[in-house]
Amino acid sequence: MRRPRIVVVGSANTDLVVPVPVIPAPGETVLGGDLQVIPGGKGANQAVAAARLRAEVVFIGRVGNDDFGRQMLANLQREGIDTRFVGRDPDAPSGIALIAVSAQGENSIVVAPGANLRLSAADIERAAEAFAVADAVIAQLEIPLEAVEVAAQFARRHGAPFILNPAPARPLTQTLYPLVDYLIPNETEGRQLTGEADAESIIRTLANRGSAQVILTLGERGVAYLKDDRLQRVPAYPVQAVDTTAAGDAFVTGFTVALCEGLTLEEAIDFGKRAAAVTVSRWGAQSALPYREELSSPRAARRLFRIEGIQDNSQHN
Repeated sequence: MRRPRIVVVGSANTDLVVPVPVIPAPGETVLGGDLQVIPGGKGANQAVAAARLRAEVVFIGRVGNDDFGRQMLANLQREGIDTRFVGRDPDAPSGIALIAVSAQGENSIVVAPGANLRLSAADIERAAEAFAVADAVIAQLEIPLEAVEVAAQFARRHGAPFILNPAPARPLTQTLYPLVDYLIPNETEGRQLTGEADAESIIRTLANRGSAQVILTLGERGVAYLKDDRLQRVPAYPVQAVDTTAAGDAFVTGFTVALCEGLTLEEAIDFGKRAAAVTVSRWGAQSALPYREELSSPRAARRLFRIEGIQDNSQHN
């Protein structure tokens, strides 16, 4: 089978991560563990996740002309990712994320986007050749909305499904929704985008704005979506969460890779759930993302999932 060709348009950040006993409340100081410096950013996370799942990946983004930027580019290249279209900005620092992770695996994140916010429509246009051969295009919202919309237009022009992970949530233009083939927010993002409180209302409101398929991730409660105009819910795999930082990135990318390989919607959702389950069971963002062998080798999958109490019942190969 030919490897899927995936274009990821998005952010690249360096994560400065501190383990803490609890997430601090406003005005509270909490003593944490040792600082860890880990490559991150939603765009870079999704690019690495796709490469580890054996996709051919082109990443379009922007970093600063600093040590963080140089280290980010080197890391992406080590993962086998095409970085020709990652700009080096001389006037802005590379993106940084400050992350506190509690003993329960919950996190609190503050992002200083830096060069990510200077990714432009012109940067997307310079990468036109990548869209022409893409099997899918993924984007998030840690970059300017103009760049996201131009990427969606290029994807539509070349017949590639456009997958939007609207994180962090912010208002989308009415022209963008119809360009989105798969809109994948988490529950918090869905509420912020719609003002609705329950999963079905969130999904229907977003679908009514024009996106072809809305898939709502619900953390440990699984995933919800509409099929034949009826709400479907599928449970998450029951793992012990260590760090949930890149769970959404793993789900989005696993889903996209499986979809490109011809799996059904339900099978693609299951593969995304498996990728997310492995990710939350480990520490870090990119460091926690699984390799294909962990999900598709029957022996490796049985060993991994039996440890966490998960039944290895997927047919994905």
